[in-house]
Amino acid sequence: QVQLVESGGGLVQAGGSLRLSCAVARRTFSPYAMAWFRQAPGKEREFVAAIGWTARSTDYADSVKGRFTISRDNAKNTMYVQMDSLKPEDTAVYYCAAGGAMSAMARDFSSWGQGTQVTVSS
Repeated sequence: QVQLVESGGGLVQAGGSLRLSCAVARRTFSPYAMAWFRQAPGKEREFVAAIGWTARSTDYADSVKGRFTISRDNAKNTMYVQMDSLKPEDTAVYYCAAGGAMSAMARDFSSWGQGTQVTVSS
């Protein structure tokens, strides 16, 4: 397992941008995929985006495709998501996750961050 710490959340107007970061506080010698999930009040946690160890493979939820860009810098042990053209429906707590293989399923990720709040006002 790895320890994950998210940062970069905040309040932004609709149409604006935010960049979230996820720092890996404890290194592992095994390659691992990473992902972003989000959870809005009263809703289940949902997949946002995932990225493989080499960053050649990425996957996005249809709701964010074309607006969000996931990336990672293994030398800095950090993953990012650039969120553009934000909408009020993007409001949620965003969680980063790490696991063995790239997946859109929360159950496939063994390590989770504490979450960072993103609020998009209309």
